[in-house]
Amino acid sequence: MCGIVGLFLKNPALQPELGLLTSRMLKTMTERGPDSAGFAVYNGLGAGQRKMTVRGIAAGTVGPFEAGFLEIVGGTGSLLQRHDHVVLTYAGVHEAAVRQYVRDFGAGIAFAASGEGIELYKGVGLPEHVATRFGLEGMGGTHAIGHTRMATESAVTIAGAHPFSTGPDQCLVHNGSLSNHNTLRRQLVREGLTFETENDSEVAAGYLSWRLSRGEKLDEALRASLNDLDGFYTFVVGTRDGFAVLRDPVACKPAVLAETDDYVAFASEYRAFAELPGIANAQVFEPEPQRVYHWDHAA
Repeated sequence: MCGIVGLFLKNPALQPELGLLTSRMLKTMTERGPDSAGFAVYNGLGAGQRKMTVRGIAAGTVGPFEAGFLEIVGGTGSLLQRHDHVVLTYAGVHEAAVRQYVRDFGAGIAFAASGEGIELYKGVGLPEHVATRFGLEGMGGTHAIGHTRMATESAVTIAGAHPFSTGPDQCLVHNGSLSNHNTLRRQLVREGLTFETENDSEVAAGYLSWRLSRGEKLDEALRASLNDLDGFYTFVVGTRDGFAVLRDPVACKPAVLAETDDYVAFASEYRAFAELPGIANAQVFEPEPQRVYHWDHAA
């Protein structure tokens, strides 16, 4: 059992409150996932700039890691530390070099996400504690998704927590179980993808990234997943400009959407909406099975 939340802001005036509202929704899902939690917040950069979230940074490692990073980017980048995660900001031309640096550094450091807007944080423990650890309430942005996990088929680790990011500005959270993920993982590895865990949700994220890398739009990739992914699932997928929701044909996992003139909110349970502004006047509905729901700032 897991809990999913998502918040897409239509009204720019609400952007400073994105983290606060997402944090409240995430905490409400504690009973659905007390083992670990994570979230992705989107807040875009200027043209030509990139950022990368890196996790597993020990206190004594930050200095040497930052020094090496700044050397690679010619002293033009920056590092923001949040607990054991850091967000690196740099010119896009350094993307490959920065990624290789993170990969080779060792000391338990691992890549979490990169792109023009995404920051991704996850950790073991109660959702409230994870949100507080990273200062979610103080984060602003255009949209966010979050996940609380109760592990049923794999160990409780930071690596196994959601969201999973397998492509630029892309991430996925999942409630459910895929029965053909091992077969699909082998196919995707042959296509050049790599996976950090044995988690079926990471395979779903990689599958969508693979289809998007071939030039498909997110709606097309999600519709294709209905044929290629076996099992039961509710997906919420974050991209640079918005997020999308998809439920499997049976739709046995709970899901609810709420929409106002100011925002679109998703949650596994309605009670996660309780503290959202104007929720009493929202259009609230259950997403239909096999239908892609997609909100995009670029649309």
